Amino acid sequence: MKPKIRKWKRNVLLCAGSALLLAALAFAAARETRQLAAGEKATVTGAILSRDGDLIWVLDKKSSEIVVVDINDNTKIERKQQRVVFFRHTDMDVTAMVPGLTIQAEGLGNSKGQLDAAKIVFTPDSFAVEIAQEQQVVANKEAAQKAQSAADLGLSAASLARASAAQAQDSADQASLHAQAADDLANEGAAAAAMLNRLVSDLDDYRNEFEVDVFFPKGSADLDETAIRDLANLADIAKSLNGYMIEIAGYSSNTLNTQADRKLSEERAAAVARYFRQKNIPLRRILVPVGFGSTQPVASNHDPQGRELNRRVDIKVLVNKRQGQGS
Repeated sequence: MKPKIRKWKRNVLLCAGSALLLAALAFAAARETRQLAAGEKATVTGAILSRDGDLIWVLDKKSSEIVVVDINDNTKIERKQQRVVFFRHTDMDVTAMVPGLTIQAEGLGNSKGQLDAAKIVFTPDSFAVEIAQEQQVVANKEAAQKAQSAADLGLSAASLARASAAQAQDSADQASLHAQAADDLANEGAAAAAMLNRLVSDLDDYRNEFEVDVFFPKGSADLDETAIRDLANLADIAKSLNGYMIEIAGYSSNTLNTQADRKLSEERAAAVARYFRQKNIPLRRILVPVGFGSTQPVASNHDPQGRELNRRVDIKVLVNKRQGQGS
């Protein structure tokens, strides 16, 4: 019975983040969408419920109405700086507009009753922190279970059990650090909100239209010819779709310290985002390019071939099925 109980608990944790967004969407379904008059000046403050290309659905805290906000080339995105500055490119703040993030948008109504945003301000909020902490707890539980399973089975390869146990301890240590530094995590700007990327792509509302991985040399964030060719193909596919969004996640091969690994993986993700910008894909169509360091390896880091596979950036082209609108 114990393994089944552990599995049930794990599934509950994995579903918790999705439940938060889905509950918000269900709540929103019972709300009226506010129609702004053309030229009407308005300010909206609330959480992003959903996103479809350049359009974001925001539940206004004051009126409890849903307002559709249109992000365009002239929209100024401002991330409030706090005492801890996370390594990322400030010109990519527009990419932080993901479901769950609380924003303040101001601008004028357009002919469609939407708010043409002249300015959007956001500060990392508790929602992003909760998701980040939850994912760390899940990772910790999974690593601990692997160690226990290896011990229970009495594998002759005792070194495997020891390695799994060490991984569990490392993960536990990381979970402890995240819990102690929750406030710091919130202050890391879009990095905290970026943890929502994986959550967003897992929701039923988003369809994964196309996916590609690009790889990098050791210690490098430079795109090679193969990567450029694959990204060019993906850019063409994305631009043929209505309301598309691009999700970018960078990784490293655990050859540096934790901070350096994370910084390098963020640089790799940023390099992909900059390339898309050169291909005339607006940054507002990109979900936060984020670096996850050496987490989530797809192969073992104990051999050269495995490390080559882990020095990667995962890119997905997503389309919001629920709204069925594009711009």
